[in-house]
Amino acid sequence: MSPTYDVIVVGLGGMGSAAAHHLAARGARVLGLEKFGPVHNKGSSHGGSRITRQSYFEDPAYVPLLLRSYELYERLERDTGRSIATLCGGVMVGRPDSRTVAGSLLSAQQWDLPHEMLDAPEIRRRFPTLTPGDDEVALYEARAGLVRPENTVAAHVQLATQCGADLHFTEPMTRWEALEGGKGVRVHTAENAYTAGHLVICPGAWAPQLLTDIGVPFTIERQVMYWFQPTGGVRPFLPEHHPIYIWEAADGVQVYGFPAIDGPEKGAKVAFFRKGSVCTPETIERTVYDDEVAAMAGQMSCRIPALPGTFLKAATCMYSNTPDEHFVIARHPAHTDSVTVACGFSGHGFKFVPVVGEIVADLALTGTTDHPIGLFDPRRPATAPV
Repeated sequence: MSPTYDVIVVGLGGMGSAAAHHLAARGARVLGLEKFGPVHNKGSSHGGSRITRQSYFEDPAYVPLLLRSYELYERLERDTGRSIATLCGGVMVGRPDSRTVAGSLLSAQQWDLPHEMLDAPEIRRRFPTLTPGDDEVALYEARAGLVRPENTVAAHVQLATQCGADLHFTEPMTRWEALEGGKGVRVHTAENAYTAGHLVICPGAWAPQLLTDIGVPFTIERQVMYWFQPTGGVRPFLPEHHPIYIWEAADGVQVYGFPAIDGPEKGAKVAFFRKGSVCTPETIERTVYDDEVAAMAGQMSCRIPALPGTFLKAATCMYSNTPDEHFVIARHPAHTDSVTVACGFSGHGFKFVPVVGEIVADLALTGTTDHPIGLFDPRRPATAPV
């Protein structure tokens, strides 16, 4: 007899671990299946830090979800005692008409979010590490900052287990099928077969392989994160002095970075935002080459003179992009009674992890949610971002 659950969650990275926690906390019998071990570095939920912000240039429709996510991150820290969020403030820098600045301002104004607009001299005065051009401005948001992805996943795994979830690591799903008469699903692994009333698929970069029938053309993109030791040391780059930032150049290239959060020898992390190569989880090049480091250093030297300083290390992760860079969170169009999907987070999803877990639990258990997720319907037109 196959072991039976209320819900099976496939993928226990950021979104899947949060879903497992929220489902188990509501009393559901939950099985979680994960290809790798807990808190692994093979997907998209690693690298020490992720930006969080509320003045959201991608679309003002995200703001209510961000407000709820902030609440849930605070609760996650209280419930586990783990250090997860650091709200050190953040600047969105570029020309006034850039997407980064204009889009952030639109969200801030539409949702009445606290913010300041800074001209170039004020940016330099407030944050001496930054050297914007005379034609650049910044939206400053005091409640922007960073979250720690590994600690977030570990916290959700901890709480899911405490709530009774049965989490199986290094046991990937090999296939699944809907049971006759709409009576749930059967999920197969190399070790066993399991049945459940509902299946949640949080596949990350494996979305093109596991969700071929959802109608969304996912693209998996290799991304590189870099750590540099600033010239003169990290003191000016500590969170009390140096903000998180997203900086858009005149040609549209965006870079982003963080304060130094891991001690004096660990440096400060920087990266390009959406400047990667297409890959798959099996073909991604994990080696980072000298010309890549040089390109990153060249971008930083004109913006933050103390960087690049000395190159310390680099690591790769993957974006799972949709054509319009908006998420996919919905009941599966072809299996509306038995399957919920959460994927396509397009390089800006981690700050939403706890609220996505809440939404997925809503959809899996009731079929609906009070959260505004119309933007994430997989049946929307496949258009490029504006």
